[in-house]
Amino acid sequence: MPTMADLRDTLWKAADKLRGSMDAAQYKDFVLGLVFLKYVSDAFEERREAIREEILEQGIPESRLDMFLDDKDEYIGHGVFWVPEEARWSHLAAHAKSDGIGQLIDRAMDAIMKSNQSLAGVLPKIFNRDNVDQRRLGELVDLIGDARFTGHGDRPARDVLGEVYEYFLEKFARAEGKRGGEFYTPASVVKLLVEVLEPYAGRVYDPCCGSGGMFVQAEKFVIAHRGIQHKDDIAVYGQESNERTWRLAKMNLAIHGISGNLGPRWADTFREDKHPDLKADFVLANPPFNMSDWSRTVDDPRWRYGTPPANNANFAWLQHIISKLAERGTAGVVLANGSMSSKQSGEGEIRAAIVEADLVSCMVALPPQLFRTTQIPACLWFFDKDKSPQGAKRLADRRGEVLFIDARNMGTMVDRTERVLTADDIARIADTYHAWRGTASARAKNLKYEDVPGFCYSATLEEIRQHDHVLTPGRYVGAPEVQNEDDEPIADKIARLTKELYAHFEESARLEKVVREQLERIDG
Repeated sequence: MPTMADLRDTLWKAADKLRGSMDAAQYKDFVLGLVFLKYVSDAFEERREAIREEILEQGIPESRLDMFLDDKDEYIGHGVFWVPEEARWSHLAAHAKSDGIGQLIDRAMDAIMKSNQSLAGVLPKIFNRDNVDQRRLGELVDLIGDARFTGHGDRPARDVLGEVYEYFLEKFARAEGKRGGEFYTPASVVKLLVEVLEPYAGRVYDPCCGSGGMFVQAEKFVIAHRGIQHKDDIAVYGQESNERTWRLAKMNLAIHGISGNLGPRWADTFREDKHPDLKADFVLANPPFNMSDWSRTVDDPRWRYGTPPANNANFAWLQHIISKLAERGTAGVVLANGSMSSKQSGEGEIRAAIVEADLVSCMVALPPQLFRTTQIPACLWFFDKDKSPQGAKRLADRRGEVLFIDARNMGTMVDRTERVLTADDIARIADTYHAWRGTASARAKNLKYEDVPGFCYSATLEEIRQHDHVLTPGRYVGAPEVQNEDDEPIADKIARLTKELYAHFEESARLEKVVREQLERIDG
């Protein structure tokens, strides 16, 4: 039986088939589109065989079998897409060597979209173009045909493809370099955001959702902590300005069985907010860092804390996100480090206004090299619309306080250029936040918050004012305590070392006197 590693290897070889004939962004669309097509066909055939077995076990005559096999509700009701006959992989594989394979694939994509409303306008119809080498495309179909999304133990095809899809997104992000950052956020960073916010139930929003990784991780969190029966406890809302990335996100959600609302089409969040009335319980976002070309309207009602500068959208993203928070909503945002301290073009005043509104709950300085696609140092902003105890939740009262965490020395290098936050790193940061906030998670683990020099510090607004509203954690957490490697009390050690130092001074003075006397004799 092929392993997951075998499956990923087969599919990545398929990607390499097209690598030399088109750029990374193009072959990403080709390969992920075909992989998705293969998956829906495999899942369809898997369900079709299950229906056959169920019918025959019930003693229903085989003559009536087709009636059940062709009932769309038997598939859709089990989370399986309906695949028309002309879109099934067996049909495409039989014609892989024909000159018209591209046309057949485009027709297959069209047929699936027409048969499944959630996929309308999503799948790529790019295979029958003049610049597509039909011979190589046929070879690609053969290679992908070797991949099976079913038959991996008790794991359903959807879970297997979900893992493959995430693996591919990461690989393509690396291949595309800086452009890859437009659709992919490192998995460890996403996990950290989710572990801090704990989106158990409610509306989850991402205004720049990329390929939808935040939503997938949020769903995984719910399933891991409350079971798959609660996966629909979160409602997903997102927006993406890039057409191709929007399609990737729609496919990603479809693969994971998440019925999210990403708007009827792609659109710029600042120019055309697709969810104008949304009030979210959780916002997870990784906006483009220091975006200089963005659609700004000076009198936009979202700029409650000050008009963001035209040449940098960092504080536009922050204020848009704040405007989307429900009465007790929380948010986690990845931004460039400059957002914590910049005073250019009024950014200092905007930051001060947000802090004084008591919206910032936590600031985390991230380690370098987490983002392969950019060398810009990054941080995490966490917002909490209501830092009061909140009644039955029994949260700690953190009004007028901000938690600072300096995680710059955390993480592990996985290769020469890339660092990841380990599970222990993520747990330490998240546990520190939950202990500070007094959440149910902290109570379950019996966690108690305390400042740790060099790592975390709970600052008052007055202390932040003294730092001119600069939010760099290093300013607040101080230096780590020097470890005393022996049992000698610190006061005794200082007294002993001082005595030794004075002894060295006296010896130095004695030697200086001897040298001078010898020099005087020579001169005499």
